Amino acid sequence: MYEHDILIIGAGLAGLRAAVEGVKNGLDVAVVSKVHPVRSHSNAAQGGINAPLTDRGDDWEGHAYDTIKGSDFLADQDAVEVMSREAGDAVIELERMGVIFTRGEDGKLGTRAFGGQKVARTFFVGAITGSALLHVLFEQSLKLGLNVYEEWFVTKLIMEDGICKGVVAYDIKNGELHTIKAKAVIMATGGNGRVFEPSTQALICTGDGLSLAYKAGAPLMDMEMIQYHPTTLARTGILLSEAARGEGAYLLNSKGERFMEKYAPDYMELASRDVVSRSEQTEIDEGRGIDGNVMLDLRHLGRDYIEKRLGYLQEVSLEFLGIDMAEEPVPVRPGMHYLMGGIKTDLNGATQIPGLYAAGECANVSVHGANRLGANSLLDTVVFGRRSAEHAIEYIKSVKQNSNSENDLKLESKRLQSILDRPKGENIANLRNDMAVNMTKGIGVWRDQKSIENALSNLHDVKNRLPKISVEHKGKFFNTNLIFALELEFMVDNAEAIIHGAITRKESRGAHYRTDMPERDDKNWLKHTLVYHDTNRENNVRIETAPVTITKWEPVKRVY
Repeated sequence: MYEHDILIIGAGLAGLRAAVEGVKNGLDVAVVSKVHPVRSHSNAAQGGINAPLTDRGDDWEGHAYDTIKGSDFLADQDAVEVMSREAGDAVIELERMGVIFTRGEDGKLGTRAFGGQKVARTFFVGAITGSALLHVLFEQSLKLGLNVYEEWFVTKLIMEDGICKGVVAYDIKNGELHTIKAKAVIMATGGNGRVFEPSTQALICTGDGLSLAYKAGAPLMDMEMIQYHPTTLARTGILLSEAARGEGAYLLNSKGERFMEKYAPDYMELASRDVVSRSEQTEIDEGRGIDGNVMLDLRHLGRDYIEKRLGYLQEVSLEFLGIDMAEEPVPVRPGMHYLMGGIKTDLNGATQIPGLYAAGECANVSVHGANRLGANSLLDTVVFGRRSAEHAIEYIKSVKQNSNSENDLKLESKRLQSILDRPKGENIANLRNDMAVNMTKGIGVWRDQKSIENALSNLHDVKNRLPKISVEHKGKFFNTNLIFALELEFMVDNAEAIIHGAITRKESRGAHYRTDMPERDDKNWLKHTLVYHDTNRENNVRIETAPVTITKWEPVKRVY
């Protein structure tokens, strides 16, 4: 049994930013991560981090409005105000920690344009911004003495009298199960991209934290809001950053036309991601695509510029498709990229469960609403990662650690052994792929009542088959087969919440575009969907709604 003041689940940017804050304040802080921290999916973020700096003639209100408009007015405006006001300080702090941001010829921090914003306020490190930030925060946390449970997998939250008191976690290296007690737990486990296939997200993005919180009683909010990124590499689904379009790349159809002129004449390729993805899909569906893709054209930027500013994208294009971006266009298509929904939190990352916080992609403080602006994700992680730790520090001052977690440990040990003891049955990979492919069919760029109901019907079949999955490897050491089984259980919970959110929302808004209900309906649906795990209900699901917080920006028609 282990014990800490604050326990953080997940070692990406949100988790490490929370960790740095906690350790700086002299607390006993630990991070649990199922992979080495710098293998966290934050490592894959490419394009940059938004911040309105006043010395550039920018202001927080401009960024806030662009964010709210991008969200199709579903974001809570008080949360967006907090993020936009704190953005500048957050980026400067990162630079002073050691992030080597790209600079302009004047020696000042350089910026690039990103979608849904008229002002170039995205600070970046080439096309590896997430990796640069993650390594610096990991270095800082090690310097400060952070405890790290590396390659440990959390299987359950310890709940006593409705309060979160820690976790049960599996040490992947030796197969042993332990309890880790904590006065406060911060969930920072990232997204759930692998609920869909294909996805730009890493294989580790299986929605673990969302499921853990959901099963413990926390509501999941706006889970139907799944972002499809406009530019994923043909055949692979690998992300080609919005940075390419920010630097001036064109999108072309089979006729060589810059088709975004038809759909978003003011913003062109830098309209919001949902708009660009639907525009691409329309071109493809109407026969103006090339093998199910459109083309991303960077040739006019020149080889030197491409290799200096977008070198990583050039490497990916050459390695996976053998295409030199300086010589020919690259085929791209929309692909599942990001979860705008998540565990409902307040402005300080606190969930409805005392002692449990959430930050980053697994959380929904509601700054992204129905569509996230590119480069707001990294900002979200560092602003609300820090705020969750700050609030947890205050919370634990009144908490005495008196958890009796032995029963949780016994029950989890019995449950995991029962999975290992199953006879040969359903193949984990086949069932996982069946669910994920059908999720993309049902909850795609386009969706309607029939497609969503088909996804639900398939999920019911998957849930019926889930208890029959078998773990062929029975050993204790690095039993990744067992981990895959546990991850699949988490993914099924995520899929359930996504589908029920999609069925409930009877309108089109942002990424949730229903062809059978193509209009936004502010009268009836300017509100959040909340999905609860409720064992007293049919299918264990309860749906509620919550109002959207409006401070100063009344909803208007969103055009680009």
